[in-house]
Amino acid sequence: MYLRHFSLREAPFSITPDTDFFYPHEGAQASLNMLLVALRSGEGFLKVVGELGCGKTVLCRQLLKTLQGEFVTAYIPNPDMGPDDLLLALASELGVAVSQSPHRHEIMNGIGACLLDHARAHRRVVVCIDEAQAIPVRTVESLRLLSNLETEKRKLLQIVLLGQPDLDDKLARPEIRQLLQRITFSEFLGPMDQRRVPVYLQHRLATAAIDDAMDARIFSPEAAAIIAAASGGVPRLVNVLAHKCLMLAYGEDKMTVSADHARLAVRDTEGVPQVAPWWRRWSWPGARRRQALRSAKETAL
Repeated sequence: MYLRHFSLREAPFSITPDTDFFYPHEGAQASLNMLLVALRSGEGFLKVVGELGCGKTVLCRQLLKTLQGEFVTAYIPNPDMGPDDLLLALASELGVAVSQSPHRHEIMNGIGACLLDHARAHRRVVVCIDEAQAIPVRTVESLRLLSNLETEKRKLLQIVLLGQPDLDDKLARPEIRQLLQRITFSEFLGPMDQRRVPVYLQHRLATAAIDDAMDARIFSPEAAAIIAAASGGVPRLVNVLAHKCLMLAYGEDKMTVSADHARLAVRDTEGVPQVAPWWRRWSWPGARRRQALRSAKETAL
């Protein structure tokens, strides 16, 4: 709709995970660095927990992209399946041939033989399991069995779990504590610092621009600040608000997103706090109470 108007070749604020738009803010870069260092060191089980909309899936895909040519990689995006189905999904990702209705023993033997072949060729194998909080408790045992596949020197398979905070609650259950004990490194992926949001907006616009020389400062500083405050730095919410802002500016044939556009986008979006203009904030009950408290303290002194 607005691509030609802003000289863009693709939508800059799609919520579909795309590594071309990966922005390495502090939390994302720290998580990626931890994963790369730990995997290259041969650690068996790794975990990244992140809040909803904070970029776990794009981090996972960026990790797999970075490891291309260095690791044999497998990706399981939806692990909400039974124990045998999870093993079959991994076998399919690794190209392991199994019979039509295989028993678990056959699947494990096929995966083990495949991993040994990769080990003999000095190839390391990693499987990334996204949305890991959805793994049924009865399926966790399959992960533990996979972690047992090793030689005298190293693990045959390294496993990365990425999930929402519910994953920590699941791993804390007494019946699966053996798996928790095998996780050697973990990282928390939270929202980006709100001060990074203006640069994040420019980064995505520049990535989507037709011309490298395009001015990516489409969002006014006031509009970017409103988006940052309303989104709390959650990338998915930033994208939703920014997309709506571009639509509003396009509808008015404007080349710059204003603070009014940002406020309209916030009002139109569920799940984000409403940001009032600064001159109205002192009318909020909480602000009045804080001011009254400060005045009382000054009087007492």
